[in-house]
Amino acid sequence: MAVTRRNLVLGAGALALLAACGDDRRSAAQSPATAAGGWTFTDDRGRRIQLARRPTRIVAQVSAAATLWDFGVRPIAVFGPHRLKDGGKDPEAGDIDVNAVKSLGNVWDEFNVEQYIALQPEVLVAGMYVRNELWYVPAKSRDAIEQVAPTIGIQQEGKAGDELIKRYEELAVALGGRADEQARARFRAAEAAFVETVARSKRRVMFCAAAPEAFYVCEPSKFPDQKYLAAKGLDIVKPDNPDTTGYFENLSWENVDKYEADAVFLDARAQSMKPEEVAKKPTWAKLPAVRAGHVYPWRAEMRFSYQGYALLLEELTANLAKLA
Repeated sequence: MAVTRRNLVLGAGALALLAACGDDRRSAAQSPATAAGGWTFTDDRGRRIQLARRPTRIVAQVSAAATLWDFGVRPIAVFGPHRLKDGGKDPEAGDIDVNAVKSLGNVWDEFNVEQYIALQPEVLVAGMYVRNELWYVPAKSRDAIEQVAPTIGIQQEGKAGDELIKRYEELAVALGGRADEQARARFRAAEAAFVETVARSKRRVMFCAAAPEAFYVCEPSKFPDQKYLAAKGLDIVKPDNPDTTGYFENLSWENVDKYEADAVFLDARAQSMKPEEVAKKPTWAKLPAVRAGHVYPWRAEMRFSYQGYALLLEELTANLAKLA
C-alpha cells in the first residue's frame, strides 16, 4: 500500500556525534558495574543486551512505545505513526503523551538519525513483522542506528496477541514497569464477553485493507490479533492465494466479493483508505456485509497490553453483537 517516503541523509554533524557516543559506550562497557552484572535482556533475535544499569533513555517504535507506556515505562522519543495530518494524535500512539516525547519520524522510511544521536539513547525497542527486521527502522539508516545504542526486537509475526502481551510485559518489567491490575481484570472480563458473543453469534468475518489499486484480504495466521481471536473461536476468512509476503491476498476491485463474510473489518490505519473513500469504489457494494451496513474498523496495530486488548475486545464484541 502507498505510504509517504522521504530520503534521510546522515550528515557530517551526525557522524561526529555518532563517534562521540561510541566513545562513551566503550567507556561504559568497561565499567566495574557492567563487569559485576548490570542490566541484561535477551531479545527475540537472540541478542543479549548488557548495560551497566537499567536503561531509562528509551526510544521506541510507536506501537511498542504505546505498549510500554501502558506498563508504566516512558520512552523519551518515538518513531512511526503518531501524528495525523491535522496534527491530532494517531490512534497507534495509544495513551502516549505525544507532546512529552521527541518525534524522530512519523511515516515509513522517516527516521531522524541526527536527532536520535543527540538524544543519547540507551536502548531502542521495536517489534518485528519480518524476522530480524525492526519495524519502521529504515534499512538505509540501520547500520548507523545500531551503532548508537543497543536495539531490542520483539518478534510479532506468527505470534498471538496474548503471547505478545506477556512478552512485552516481561520487557516492561525488566525496564522497571509493571502491569496495571485493573487493566488486567478488564482484559479478562472483555475476553470472557467476547468468547460468549462469538459462541452465540457464529458469524464469519473478514479482515482487510484497501488501497486505490487493490483490495487486500488478510491471512489471519500472520497477524497477532487475528491469530488470538481465531483461537478464541472467531470464524475469520482465510484467503486461498496469499502473496509472497504471506500477509495478504491481493484482489482487484472487480473481484472484491471473492470471499463471503457477515462482517468486514477494514484497516483503520492512516495509510489505508478511509471507509468514505472505499465507498466510492463501485464494486464495494458487491459485498453482502457492505450492503447490510456491517463494516467496522480493524485496529491493525493495537498495542500489546491489557489496556490495548481490552479496548480491542470490547469494540469487537459490540460490533459482533450487531450481527445478531
